[in-house]
Amino acid sequence: MGNAANERHTFHILQRLLEAKNVSVIEDDCPNRTLLQKTLYGATFGSIMHKSDNTRIYVHIQVYSCKMDRMKPEAEAGQIALKEERHQYILELLGSEGRVLAADLSSRYKVSEDTIRRDLRELASSGKIQRVHGGALPRRAEAVPFVSRQQIDMESKIGIARAAADMIRDGQVVLIDGGTTNLRIASYLSRERSATIVTNSPPLALALADHPKLSVLMLGGNFLKEARVTTGIETIRRVESIRADLCFLGMCSLHPEVGITVGDREEAYVKQAMIGASTEVVGLISLGKMGTSLPYLVGPASRLTRLITDASDEDVLNPYRSQGIDVTST
Repeated sequence: MGNAANERHTFHILQRLLEAKNVSVIEDDCPNRTLLQKTLYGATFGSIMHKSDNTRIYVHIQVYSCKMDRMKPEAEAGQIALKEERHQYILELLGSEGRVLAADLSSRYKVSEDTIRRDLRELASSGKIQRVHGGALPRRAEAVPFVSRQQIDMESKIGIARAAADMIRDGQVVLIDGGTTNLRIASYLSRERSATIVTNSPPLALALADHPKLSVLMLGGNFLKEARVTTGIETIRRVESIRADLCFLGMCSLHPEVGITVGDREEAYVKQAMIGASTEVVGLISLGKMGTSLPYLVGPASRLTRLITDASDEDVLNPYRSQGIDVTST
């Protein structure tokens, strides 16, 4: 290539780099679309480039020729050799998108599908993800009996329940579904508070029985022993006949992309009805249940107006705030 042609070629690449805000990796026009790195070096070249937003870029570059070197692959565009790195990228992608597919991961990271499937199996065996055919979902929340759950994360549940109880005002109609955190709300309600509590949780109704000023409406229906709540069409019809000011939703599992999920289909239907019947919906959840999923979808996370949690990590909370959910961290 002659000097004039070489300078024109160099200037063309320099211009592309500047217009791309100095990104040094661009895709070459060669037939196999190999990603290449353009390395500019050599003689002095000076110019002023005017941009559409009326700003100017002053350039003073040493340019002799244009050398084509194969670029080192980035994490998103090339092979990730270390298994630990792949695992971390898979978990990050799962956290942001709510699911991953083995074929997509293979293409993204330039490794075989067999390698990806081994990665997913290892992550699943360590409890970090939920393995499904063709890919993976966020880790599955552990199913724990009601009595056992009462002894788990007790300090966290106390802080969450106390914050929830402080939200209740005189004269309000408040829907409270089942759950061990919701049950603790009864302990922190002011004895002077006058409101109507509507619940499908017999343990909560009994805990409020001696409160001097609260009215308690117990929703009938089929008794789900594992969760200690009533469910079924009778429960749903009673909920649909109510217009509540506030709903406290106990949550077994929450993910910013997957949404609110539970382990029982009938319980999911009741929660959906409660959300639809309430002006404000407050989700109560401890950190250990966040970023998880269960088989039955209640609805997107955005159906919540507020989230009360013991989580404090901004990386965990910001995906919910970005959906318009107010977050109270206890």
